[in-house]
Amino acid sequence: MNATIRETRDLKTCFALRHSVFVEEQNVPIEEEQDELDLTATHLLAEQNGAPVGTARIVFQDDVAKIGRVCVLKDARGTGLGAELIKAAVRIANTSAGVSKARLGAQLRARAFYERLGFTAFGPVYMDAGIEHQDMERTLP
Repeated sequence: MNATIRETRDLKTCFALRHSVFVEEQNVPIEEEQDELDLTATHLLAEQNGAPVGTARIVFQDDVAKIGRVCVLKDARGTGLGAELIKAAVRIANTSAGVSKARLGAQLRARAFYERLGFTAFGPVYMDAGIEHQDMERTLP
């Protein structure tokens, strides 16, 4: 993987990436893809050769950093970029005062991916935007 990941305020690009993956590929209803949390979240943007290829967001709530809206364009999948996005989000969470846990809602088909990154599943399986999910958490050092 030859990509850079950085914090960004370029929501237009992040939303375009998310639209491509979630709305167009996964049929997530467009009205569910963006929400009010986007306004206060920390957004990450991954670029390869200057082109946007992935994004994620972190929402801070009390002692929890909730990682979400993680997506990588089709052409960049299988390169390790998704793992690098999660690691970058965890690093940011780990350096945020008062945050002791990173949490996410994983699509069931991606649960093993997150387990390899140190997350543990908990609670019931639930539907989110028509896709089965399960919450996962990782304690921060």
